[in-house]
Amino acid sequence: MSIDERQLQSLHGQAVEWRRHLHRHPELSFKETNTSAMIADLLESWGLEVRRGVAGTGVVAKLTGGLPGRTVALRADIDALPIQDAKDVEYASEVPGVMHACGHDGHTAELLAVAKHYSMNRERTAGTRVFLFQPGEEVLPGGAIGMIADGALDGVDVVYGVHLWTPLPCGTIATRPGPLMAEPDEFEIELRGSGGHGGLPHEARDALVAGAHLAVALQTVVSRNVDPLEAAVLSIGQFRAGTARNVIADSCRLSGTVRSFTPEVREVVRGRMDDIIRHNSALHRVDYTFEFYEGYPPVVNDPSEAARVLRVAAEVHTDGEVRECERIMAGEDFSYYLKERPGCFFFVGAGRADGSSAPHHHPGFDIDETALRHAIRLLVAVADDAASDLQ
Repeated sequence: MSIDERQLQSLHGQAVEWRRHLHRHPELSFKETNTSAMIADLLESWGLEVRRGVAGTGVVAKLTGGLPGRTVALRADIDALPIQDAKDVEYASEVPGVMHACGHDGHTAELLAVAKHYSMNRERTAGTRVFLFQPGEEVLPGGAIGMIADGALDGVDVVYGVHLWTPLPCGTIATRPGPLMAEPDEFEIELRGSGGHGGLPHEARDALVAGAHLAVALQTVVSRNVDPLEAAVLSIGQFRAGTARNVIADSCRLSGTVRSFTPEVREVVRGRMDDIIRHNSALHRVDYTFEFYEGYPPVVNDPSEAARVLRVAAEVHTDGEVRECERIMAGEDFSYYLKERPGCFFFVGAGRADGSSAPHHHPGFDIDETALRHAIRLLVAVADDAASDLQ
């Protein structure tokens, strides 16, 4: 059952309104109280079976169609980020220090539009649709684990998710079979020396200098230890040391992220990090602690379901390119759903054609809202195709 273009136009207009409301009123991970209340109220008003408070602030809704078919789950994440919105638009965030800087407001709005579509076409819908509005995608351990533990996938045959993606121009749809997104691990390192007078450095053990050498040495972990045919990233995002210009720092803290696609590469990186930190600390006479936090598994698409998405997209999407994409080093806890059920995660381009869109997690982040229309149409088409596939 393809979505009527006139109805799609109406749903797109509503999705834009919902998205802008959510953009003005963002909420951080696992604190999405008002967001989830809005979602649940709308779903209940359309006659769906709704469960509130899943995984804390998540919402699960169910709609049973009038025709036989499989049960298809569709997921959107609902949380925002601790970033100050720097855009000069009428729908800019009204919450200081919090904004939707990754498109989750759009994900929520488009899935609401899909749910409303099915509520208006229940008798013509094959199978059952389960709508997963998930909290806490932006922070470890993520909300997907809690959603699954609370039974969000019970009875589900196949699951799909979409990410509005500004690196792709609006109108482009992309995914790939197998590994798509990396596992995003995090680390914290603390170096402890002894402080002293800036004019008498020989009486101190300088943690800042030790940290500076460590930051450089860690850049050899990937370049000199990981097979060049594999993929890995080690990025230090925070370096904190010192209190004054004339004081030797007694401590230094470094934190960052490691990205890879396989457990074997992860262990190579973690092992070499441990070696380098230990020897660097001995060289500079400082003590250390090293914490490595394993993140989400990599997003690995079921090959058959990725092929379905690419095929259906080519059939219904006439507004732009459909293609198989390369792997990317961003992470996503949609991976947990794919470990439980076959499915596919895919990207819908939401960036400017000239490539000038601000990147994800940037204070100036925004989307081309035409992308909502593409995502709504494709989610419906893929879900209908999968629900009717009774082989």
